[in-house]
Amino acid sequence: MPEISRFFGIVIQMYPRDHLPPHFHALYGGTDALISITPVALRQGRLSPRVLALIVEWGQQHQAELLANWDRLQRGQPPVPVPPLE
Repeated sequence: MPEISRFFGIVIQMYPRDHLPPHFHALYGGTDALISITPVALRQGRLSPRVLALIVEWGQQHQAELLANWDRLQRGQPPVPVPPLE
């Protein structure tokens, strides 16, 4: 699965041609959570409130880029890396 970004031990990935709604996967500490893009919110899985807050902040900052990557992957194109949270 293509890695989109990595920050503070959190790995952000998207599957090519994945199911709707547009989302990404956040991997942290051996867990995999599914995060919707619009709105940026936890849809499935468990994360600590601190880690989830970091992911939501990053996702809101890069929402347009995430949607563009979702569209690219649906068309079979590679994603563009998204800057990490700083």
